[in-house]
Amino acid sequence: MSTTQTPPVLAAELAEAWADIQRYHPELPDLAAPESLIGESSSACGHELSFERLLHEAVHGIAAARGVRDTSRAGRYHNRRFLAIAEEMGLDHPEEPHPSSGFSLVSLNPEAKRRYRPTIERLQRALKAHTAATSADTPKSFRGPAARHGSSGGGVRVKAVCDCGRNVRVVPSVLAQAPIVCGGCGKPFRIPEVVGAAAG
Repeated sequence: MSTTQTPPVLAAELAEAWADIQRYHPELPDLAAPESLIGESSSACGHELSFERLLHEAVHGIAAARGVRDTSRAGRYHNRRFLAIAEEMGLDHPEEPHPSSGFSLVSLNPEAKRRYRPTIERLQRALKAHTAATSADTPKSFRGPAARHGSSGGGVRVKAVCDCGRNVRVVPSVLAQAPIVCGGCGKPFRIPEVVGAAAG
């Protein structure tokens, strides 16, 4: 029974951690679907699910809110505009950019570790509980987009829209699993046909 209850608990913890980031960065949009991060390998972002990964995703959220194009090559290459926002939010990248992923592999700086320590500890506990609860499941019950599509599918998002005009970036296979409902109008987000064609 614990395996059915844990994912919603982890999703709630992810949403709470996101809200903690928003307290320091009010322009960060709401996280529409925290459950979409669970089980996703995110080869484009270079991180397993963690607070560091969540802060990385928040950089993309801030970039979207500002209308900044922070990636290229179907979301794989993280450019210097991504890095500038990442540094603003407490993430460092001391090395030269990676040839294929750019400045994707960012890490928490000491100040961010202090600032978010309670959040990090709370999320780590939830992640450990989630891992323990799902370890007995079959592989089919917990597989991310990369497992379904190969290395080219992990972490690549497209824009999904709702009837009131809000939009989120989402992995299409995640949206196909279950509807993601807009908190504003109550209607499900959908991927316009032109976006799907452009992504190919």
